[in-house]
Amino acid sequence: MRKGLAGVALAVLTVTSAFGQVSGDVVKLGVLNDQSGVYADLAGPGSVVAAKMAVEDFGGKVLGKPIEVIFADHQNKPDVATPIVNQWIDVDNVDAIVDVPTSSVALAVQEITKNKNRIHLNSTAGTSDLTGKACSPTGIHWTYDTYALANSTGKALTKDGGDTWYFIVADYAFGHALEKDTSAAVESAGGKVLGAVNAPFPNQDFSSFLLQAQSSGAKVIGLANAGGDMINAIKQAHEFGITDAGQRLAGLLVFISDINSLGLETTKGLVLTTGFYWDRNDETRAWSKRFAERNEGRMPTMVQAGVYSAVAHYLKAIAAAGTDEAKAVMAKMREIPVNDFFAKNGRVRADGRMVHDMYLVQVKTPAESKYPWDYYKILRVVPGDEAYRPMDQGNCPLVAK
Repeated sequence: MRKGLAGVALAVLTVTSAFGQVSGDVVKLGVLNDQSGVYADLAGPGSVVAAKMAVEDFGGKVLGKPIEVIFADHQNKPDVATPIVNQWIDVDNVDAIVDVPTSSVALAVQEITKNKNRIHLNSTAGTSDLTGKACSPTGIHWTYDTYALANSTGKALTKDGGDTWYFIVADYAFGHALEKDTSAAVESAGGKVLGAVNAPFPNQDFSSFLLQAQSSGAKVIGLANAGGDMINAIKQAHEFGITDAGQRLAGLLVFISDINSLGLETTKGLVLTTGFYWDRNDETRAWSKRFAERNEGRMPTMVQAGVYSAVAHYLKAIAAAGTDEAKAVMAKMREIPVNDFFAKNGRVRADGRMVHDMYLVQVKTPAESKYPWDYYKILRVVPGDEAYRPMDQGNCPLVAK
């Protein structure tokens, strides 16, 4: 009898080992982003498509259990996002929160997921505080951050003669982080910051802010905003003839969806930094064309491609860990290199930063563009270790000094 019970126990252990430990018998991902506002175009429904593609390409199951993707609109407001995340974790048993644009929302989500031991795969928020003072043992910042953008674009333009800057800043965590990081990059390259003005977020009319920037006499007007705000600012700057008068615009966070909305005539010559370009090689083109077929013909932004990459890596880590328990999965995500169409030999550091190459690009002229979405010339591949802030400079409490 005892031998029989032992045999049953062994069988149970074998089955458990084969299929692993999955809470609630389902791995559930919650894509939380802006579905209808200023960031819907660059993330929004497209990020949901990317997450679902990653799940489908993985086979729809992990450790023998189904994978489910749900989504919600946080309207770029922490007080809207917070109850959604608590509901997802406490009631719906969501294992990982994905995407999460808007830095103020992302910081709130980071705190909740840290306290409730759930994973936060952030692709779209900008603030480098996510891997700095607000770092989390269960949070990963995947696609870019304000430091990498500032370090690449700020230094490149300053060294190219744009040695005086004035900033128009989206008045919330992301804008202020981008201004701070870019100012440091400009000054380290020998440039000087002449001033800055805060603009409400979101905002339709940038005329008074542009006039202040124009009157500063700065060679470069840095736009520390994104999405619809950045588009409105560039359109109005074009109407005022600011660039024709000799000042340069620096879009510090520009997505390919923004270029598509503004057109090449308005954006030609703009230098920017991105974590992904769909037309970089055969592998990026193949995935991007599959994505576009499901996204109304629109090519992916860097953050949508990053959502796919982050979800795919997360699922690999669950399979390797044999469980969906957050800290065990995080350990595997740090251990396994990131190798896919998005990143080669990327790695997740102890502070949660996924380090990978970035790309300094210039927007083509209409004459240079040969086919739809043919928008960028890659000026330089910026190695990840050069683009991202060294781990010991971020003040992440998880990192030993």
